[in-house]
Amino acid sequence: MIVVTRLNESQFAVNPDLIERIHENPDTTLVMVDGAKYIVTESLREVIELIAAYRARIISLARFMPGDPSAAPFDDGDQAGQRPLGLVRDAPADTAAPTDTSPVRHSGADGAGSPVQFRPRTT
Repeated sequence: MIVVTRLNESQFAVNPDLIERIHENPDTTLVMVDGAKYIVTESLREVIELIAAYRARIISLARFMPGDPSAAPFDDGDQAGQRPLGLVRDAPADTAAPTDTSPVRHSGADGAGSPVQFRPRTT
């Protein structure tokens, strides 16, 4: 949430992910995805900087969140107990990369992809 100020100097928090657009003519107006409009004292540039700082903070918090204690620990040089960002785990250093460059992979029970050999067509 970002904190902005109404024209009567009262402050309120708004979820920046729900802001559809921002107008500045002459007052700054936040137009939300549900059609609600809020006039604020901050300039267009200030609101954009607040949103950027909010998103940077969220990414920073996600990066340094402790990992799930039930998950196996990662041993990739990261700090102990912290889960790196990414969709898949890095391959262990002692595992050679597969030589097959085909994009077709079969997902096994452990979620790791293994190459699937192509058969030649018989036409």
